[in-house]
Amino acid sequence: MFRDVRASAVLALCCTVAGVGLAGCDEGSSAEANPPASVTTTGTGDDVLIGTEKIDIDGRSVNVSCTGDPVEGRPVVILLAGGGDDLGKLAGLQETLGERDRTCSYDRLGAGESDEPGGPQTLDSTGAVLTSVIDKVAGDAPVVLAGHSLGGLIAARYAPDHQDRVAGLVLMDATSPTQGADLTTEVPQSATGMAAELRDQTVAVLDGQSPEQLTIPDGEVRSAGDIPVEVIQHGKPYLAAVPEYGDALERSWAEGQEKWLAVSSRSNLSTAEKSEHHIYVDEPELAVAAIQRVADEAAERA
Repeated sequence: MFRDVRASAVLALCCTVAGVGLAGCDEGSSAEANPPASVTTTGTGDDVLIGTEKIDIDGRSVNVSCTGDPVEGRPVVILLAGGGDDLGKLAGLQETLGERDRTCSYDRLGAGESDEPGGPQTLDSTGAVLTSVIDKVAGDAPVVLAGHSLGGLIAARYAPDHQDRVAGLVLMDATSPTQGADLTTEVPQSATGMAAELRDQTVAVLDGQSPEQLTIPDGEVRSAGDIPVEVIQHGKPYLAAVPEYGDALERSWAEGQEKWLAVSSRSNLSTAEKSEHHIYVDEPELAVAAIQRVADEAAERA
């Protein structure tokens, strides 16, 4: 029982932020990885990327996958995985969305089949990779960024500086914009046992001690204008399983989701009542509906 509780908590607090390789991060998850996306690339029209292909970005190989051709007047959907996950986990979601809108995903440097980073990464440098991916898969078309966990944080930090490209956001249980402070406040230095271990592991990940080597500082949420935004939080309180501090961790996580509403004047917060952290696996129909709703609104405003 203790092992199961610990695995769920690590999933929430470590894998949530990018903790691949930390003890327990791939143990006991409620969401098993989907099969890898297709590894066939074909060109249509102006050599549109369909399938999975490794592209060169500043001398490093980045694994990219796309489903569906561009649709005139519609944005391209870009999926961003959480820390410790790769594009294979998003394959089912991508396939469903690709029946209606061109939908792509990619492995960040240090994740999946992409190269390791050349050194420490920042939100600016990982954002530069995202820009190159968007240029490759979307051309001049606007994009809707749909990110889970760490992918949600990256998307929400990226959008304010790229309002000319980002037409909408979907944040699925996105890592809190103040994750470091949230955790050290709720789990004090006097704490021992699993809660203390989770705190220390997560703080290390936030400081760049993960395969992505991505430093993730706390910060205020900046506005991306009035783009449509859906913030979806988990409904099953699995963080409450952390002895003594679980209820406080659930409260601070929910407060973190509310903070993301400031990213747009047209933000909406909802709860995936049947989901733990991997909302798009536990309730895929809910995730699809939210992403399509944002894409529809973005298309109407184009």
